[in-house]
Amino acid sequence: MKRFNGCKVFSATMVEQRATLGDKVTAWLAAHASYEVADITVTQSSDSAFHAICICVWFWDPAATARVVAGIRR
Repeated sequence: MKRFNGCKVFSATMVEQRATLGDKVTAWLAAHASYEVADITVTQSSDSAFHAICICVWFWDPAATARVVAGIRR
């Protein structure tokens, strides 16, 4: 895995939410085009009543490193 300094987690359990989860990830990636995606992991879990999906986008934010060097916390 490449280096990363951030992770965005998307998760859903309801059918309608699961159906649009990929669109939400795509929109977030488009809105954060300066981030370099290091990896994406998809996890599914289920029990007798619920089915959940979790998408984690691991990324490198170059601006975050610049803020740390400058001593700015956000």
